[in-house]
Amino acid sequence: MKKNRKRTKAYKVILTVLLSVFVLMQFITPQRNLSPVPAGQVFVDSFKVDAKVNAILSVSCYDCHSNNTQYPWYTNVQPLGWFMADHITEGKEKLNFDDLPNYSPRRINSKFSQIIEQIEKGKMPLRSYMWMHNGARLNKEEQQLLINYFDKQLNIK
Repeated sequence: MKKNRKRTKAYKVILTVLLSVFVLMQFITPQRNLSPVPAGQVFVDSFKVDAKVNAILSVSCYDCHSNNTQYPWYTNVQPLGWFMADHITEGKEKLNFDDLPNYSPRRINSKFSQIIEQIEKGKMPLRSYMWMHNGARLNKEEQQLLINYFDKQLNIK
């Protein structure tokens, strides 16, 4: 009987410590990726993106690859917010649509070629992103529309 009381008390202590750590984590929030300029607007204006292509990019790409992210409610809960902040930072390092107009033509071509390759291989959008954003999943028609758009841009530059 004493053994069960000790075990129960130990579980309560462990649970209290874990709950305290979880509550304290909520006070350490990552910086948000928010800009007064709408996501992708600089890219749209610079590269004359049509409405269909922009709509696809808005749903499937801009959250991680622009200077403005639409944050779902669950990012207010840590460590989910930290995970998403890291995901966005990594995504922007690889490609930021809002910075593309500042690149050299050669670098733009390289980025557009990489975008085409990622779409063709089914690597973008990431599966982890699509779990929570089912609408981000690209169907074959949307994939082809994006591939055609970026391929056409390659021929212009």
